[in-house]
Amino acid sequence: MSRTGLLILCIIIAGVNSLQAWQVELTSSDLPIIIINTNGQGIPYDDPRIVAEMNVIYNGSGNRNSVNDSPDHYSGKISIEIRGESSAGWDYKSYGIETQNEDSTNRNVSLLGLPEEQDWILHAPFYDRSLIRNVLIYDLARKMGWYASRTVYCELILNGEYKGIYVLMEKIKRDKDRVDIATLSPDEISGDDVTGGYILRVDKEEWSPGVNSSYPPRRNSNITLRYQYYYPKADEIAQEQENYISSFINEFEEVMNEGDFHTPENSYTNFLDVDSFVDYLILNELSRNVDGYRLSAYLTKQKDSDGGKLLAGPVWDYNFSFGNADYYDGSRTEGWQLDYFAEDPGFQWDQYQMMFWWKVLFDDGKFRKRLNERWDLFRQNILSVDSLNATIDQFAEITSEARERNFQVRPEPGSTNMGGGWYPYDSRNNQIHSYEDEISLTKSWIADRITWMDENLPLLTSNENDPSDDIPFTVALHQNHPNPFNPSTVISYQLAVNSRVSLKVFDLLGHEVALLVDELKSAGTHQVSFDASGLSSGIYLYQLEAGGLSLTKKMLLLK
Repeated sequence: MSRTGLLILCIIIAGVNSLQAWQVELTSSDLPIIIINTNGQGIPYDDPRIVAEMNVIYNGSGNRNSVNDSPDHYSGKISIEIRGESSAGWDYKSYGIETQNEDSTNRNVSLLGLPEEQDWILHAPFYDRSLIRNVLIYDLARKMGWYASRTVYCELILNGEYKGIYVLMEKIKRDKDRVDIATLSPDEISGDDVTGGYILRVDKEEWSPGVNSSYPPRRNSNITLRYQYYYPKADEIAQEQENYISSFINEFEEVMNEGDFHTPENSYTNFLDVDSFVDYLILNELSRNVDGYRLSAYLTKQKDSDGGKLLAGPVWDYNFSFGNADYYDGSRTEGWQLDYFAEDPGFQWDQYQMMFWWKVLFDDGKFRKRLNERWDLFRQNILSVDSLNATIDQFAEITSEARERNFQVRPEPGSTNMGGGWYPYDSRNNQIHSYEDEISLTKSWIADRITWMDENLPLLTSNENDPSDDIPFTVALHQNHPNPFNPSTVISYQLAVNSRVSLKVFDLLGHEVALLVDELKSAGTHQVSFDASGLSSGIYLYQLEAGGLSLTKKMLLLK
């Protein structure tokens, strides 16, 4: 069985409080099987969790898994709770679990091939009848080069009752194999230590402690939004850490509110990893996520010695995307979702708004230029229609056997019977009669959306000469020219902000043979000549250190 993208469908036998048309007996599956027994306890929403038992049956890729097989992949204690906000009220719940030792201490384990950890999520793709939306978006984010939760498809009996297809997912967490930012202990309250790492979240739970935004989400709004503390947790963050991250956010918002980015001192590049925000926007707009930017929206802050920037993501919760919503223009393939949130009066009543600076970024000519560049890059590979369709087919194939069982206990594609809920496809039910219809409709929606974005993204780029265009987004070291060379060559590099620069040349034994630059340089592109008249032919390394980064390239001297 294919495990591309670390996806496998798991059969999870775990759950209570669901409405089912009839019982399905699960005996074996081509997917892993997770069995959870709560010993008669009801599973609560949020803390305090209850202690339960979990067995994971997985005999390896290509092998069948039987409920009677020995659970040698995992067998032991867990704590479990119902998770989510709106989804907590659905007939099929998602669960947060923590693997534990017998003495109830945390137990780091590898589940179904995912890196060791103790905190996991069992996600029920209930309103997404394609079963792929979250899985697809996380896969695309990882292909773009960002961390996103790795996922494994599965099936379930909670206390002996079959629950259908679930997706085992990594919970968003600071960890070397998840959100890889610096640890931040309570005693790290000064210097470089206090500058990172942080994880912030914009979401519901508006009572959750955090940093209040100094500016309303839109003009004439009296709503106050908040960057909630996610890591460190609100009850663990030190006062000095609160002071630091609050000051950082306030300075960033002040720059964004002024909106004058024509000098390095006033540029948002001092605060943001711009490509992370560009790619985050691409994923939200491609999928037209009606919760995008404003719910389950995470931000991470690196330590200054690691770059010090704010990054958008990880991406999270895309059930109502790729046309799977009939509100907030979510089913339309035309228009920018970000503009809808920022401008449409029909959205003003919703208290869960988008931070004001998303619109400021989107309207900035330099940001739009980078947006076009990244879109064009991805359209050549991972965002080509053929590539997307192949990825969708691959994920759909994983669930091909389990789907028949799954849709016997959950509403099937085309059904409006959602167990008391509403179904986003109500306006287009006559187009959906089977799972194949569901996948076909999703593919055609994506193709139409891509066509619209291909036509409209270039229109965003201003033809006016913007002075800020001369200020790069990132630190970069370019290949020397000419190369090979004899005896001189030119090395160019770029700086996003004013930085102390060191540019050195080394031989292959690591001996320094030339110091080309060692001074403060302004933001922009710089060139320096290197004369190697006194050196022998061979390969040399040139190394740039600036803005907390160290970049190295090779060059060839031929005499």
